[in-house]
Amino acid sequence: MKVISSISRLRREVGLLKRKGMRVGFVPTMGALHEGHLSLIRKARKDNDVVVVSIFVNPTQFGPGEDFSRYPRNFKRDRALCKAEGVDIIFYPSTEEMYPQPYRTFVEVEQLDEYLCGRSRPGHFRGVCSVVAKLFNIVSPDIAYFGQKDIQQAIIIKQMIKDLNFPVKMKIMPIVREKDGLAMSSRNTYLSEEERKEATVLYRSLCLAKDMIRKGERRPGRIIKKMQELIENTSGRIDYIEMVDMDSLSPIKKLKEQDRVIIALAVWFGKARLIDNIIVTVR
Repeated sequence: MKVISSISRLRREVGLLKRKGMRVGFVPTMGALHEGHLSLIRKARKDNDVVVVSIFVNPTQFGPGEDFSRYPRNFKRDRALCKAEGVDIIFYPSTEEMYPQPYRTFVEVEQLDEYLCGRSRPGHFRGVCSVVAKLFNIVSPDIAYFGQKDIQQAIIIKQMIKDLNFPVKMKIMPIVREKDGLAMSSRNTYLSEEERKEATVLYRSLCLAKDMIRKGERRPGRIIKKMQELIENTSGRIDYIEMVDMDSLSPIKKLKEQDRVIIALAVWFGKARLIDNIIVTVR
């Protein structure tokens, strides 16, 4: 396994592999790897000849007062995990390598960033799209892997790939959960023992919503109210709970048969802002 920090060197290495006819799978991460990331790496390993994992805590997707400086970083552990999963190349650039100054170019997908996390994290998805576009240009992957947990991010990047004609196939992989249902996240490390126990309410509230739909409830407002009541029995502070269209991410006013909807939420527990979602087909 090679660890490469230089853009020019990575391009040379990947270019040589692709000229040999090898297919490249790519998993972009910010490090602090967990089983969710590893599930993406395993899928990439299964599908491709070469697996590249990027580890880069991207400053442009963090807003003022957010957790960029304290975001968990443990490259030694991440490297060991990647090696154990058969990763061929880790791309581990510095901020200066990715954003040489002065840096003035960004990528933004309009409208889709106006909902869900986009409302409370202005500029976040501009930073995400910009760094992912750069990584696609640098790595030149055939297939890129993203997790459903960051569903809004995945839908926005899918639109960016289409609009900018990136020659990249995108695969969105299922959420990996702890045994008690909590979605795996690097930010779970911020939770105290009590907050960790309480955070299981997120998945329970999503399951409640799914069950209400299965039993015939078609009013999103009523479903969201029941979810709120469940979460408000804990110390969690709700940022949002929304039911949105799978394609446009716009809020749904009434459920109809065969609708595919995302039920998504973001809730603060202490210093940790946790997100989760499920996708439901109305039947």
